[in-house]
Amino acid sequence: MSAADPPPMTRREWRRREEQARRSAGTGRPAPALSLDLDGAFEQALRPDGHVGADPHTPAEILIVCTGNICRSPLAEVLLRERLSGVGVVVRSAGTHALTGHGMSPEAQELAVRLGGDPSAAAAHRGRLLDEELLLASDLVLTMTAEHSTFTVQRAPARLRQVFAVRTFARLSAGLSDADLQAIAQEAGTAPRARLDAVVRAVGERRGIVPAQGEEEVSDPYRRGMAAYERSAAELIPALDEVVRVVRTTLVTTS
Repeated sequence: MSAADPPPMTRREWRRREEQARRSAGTGRPAPALSLDLDGAFEQALRPDGHVGADPHTPAEILIVCTGNICRSPLAEVLLRERLSGVGVVVRSAGTHALTGHGMSPEAQELAVRLGGDPSAAAAHRGRLLDEELLLASDLVLTMTAEHSTFTVQRAPARLRQVFAVRTFARLSAGLSDADLQAIAQEAGTAPRARLDAVVRAVGERRGIVPAQGEEEVSDPYRRGMAAYERSAAELIPALDEVVRVVRTTLVTTS
């Protein structure tokens, strides 16, 4: 088995291993109990300013989160990077219980290339563990499931207003036309992070107003065969289409 291949462990075993590693390193601690209804009434974030000191003139940053960071989130990362090329946005991914240092699963890598991603970017990916530093640097955090969203906000409560399950974000933002997005961004000025922050907040204000129409999670295809990967991608891609629309409309300015 090569270094890039996933080890023969279940996800429960990964989580146990990662938690033990954080504890032994003295850098991790169990997440506090926190119950969030991310699609219901929204409580004020602990840091209402949102930017946590980031320079609004630096490139906007998007973080994508799944569990192992070898299937769903790197697929989304590779595709968003390609489709947002030239927009000036940084796209990263991480896992709540990542297989740190491991490459994308063969199926995810194949799909990334088939769907238009950069083959070299797909091959170069290595799993990375979600941490507070990554979260605080991000203007928009997109997760694969509501569970990932809750875990993410527990790690960095200041990001509460910036965290969405990706399919939920797509549902909420779909009601904002290009003209709406441009008006919101224009009012925020020319700085990329300020523009994206304003639009993300506007999308968040639609929580609890725009009802869900069904399942909004991106299913986990790990070790379930290519058919499961294709089903998962079919759930993910329409949401990514909407993310691309929102980010391009927000960040591409006209003179």
